[in-house]
Amino acid sequence: MTGLTESIESMEQLATVWRALVLDREPRADVRDLPGVAVRWADCRFAFWNCVTLTDVGADAALLDRRLTQAADIMRAKKHPGFLWLFEDLLDGGARAGLAEAAERAGLQHAFAGTGMAGNLLPVPDPVHPDLTFVRVSTDEQLRAYADINARAYGFPLEDGRDGLLGSALWKTDAHAYLGLRDGVPVTCAATLEAEGRLFVALVATDPAWERRGYGEAVTRKALHEGARATGLTRATLHATAAGAPVYPRIGFEPNSPVHFYALKS
Repeated sequence: MTGLTESIESMEQLATVWRALVLDREPRADVRDLPGVAVRWADCRFAFWNCVTLTDVGADAALLDRRLTQAADIMRAKKHPGFLWLFEDLLDGGARAGLAEAAERAGLQHAFAGTGMAGNLLPVPDPVHPDLTFVRVSTDEQLRAYADINARAYGFPLEDGRDGLLGSALWKTDAHAYLGLRDGVPVTCAATLEAEGRLFVALVATDPAWERRGYGEAVTRKALHEGARATGLTRATLHATAAGAPVYPRIGFEPNSPVHFYALKS
């Protein structure tokens, strides 16, 4: 694939996976594909389930201005905050150069950065880590542990994380969601979901008290191994935060488009 093709793939994977995740959380969610803007908004307390992304390819500065204003207006109409996900490589050179100023004009502030990644890397071996045992999420108690690890890792209140995941059937059935247990205590988690012929990696997190021990990489490998074994897929995709980005090339992922996460100005 070319760089642009992979960047388009990355954006389309977000739109596809988030449609399923958001509708799982809230069947009446705002899920729309507008010209140049995909809305995937559960309007719940878990901010990652409140998402807007830009879908034009090769947008110039003028079009970027219009799309950012449109996206910000959608976000302002919602009860709960969320993020605009912007895939930088879908913009033309002029739009990329003026992105910071355009976001400012639209009333958006940069929240954090990430990177789209993909690779024809499956299958991967069943991982072994000397500290961890792995268990697939199948109970409400395990799903609560999964939510709490994500909340701690991303700095959300525990109740916000639980509002995103508790009660979900998808996370206990369709997703290959795994916890890594250290001495029986959940400390890390990762999931994979099938999406248009790819295996998408979602919500990888490690409790901050147990970082830098290879736990996130190990549980991601477990979710990939089991997801590939169940589906037979060979290509995987993900969106990494800056903190997590160094882990995934070790598994075989290659970076594509930088991703910028924007929130409304407070």
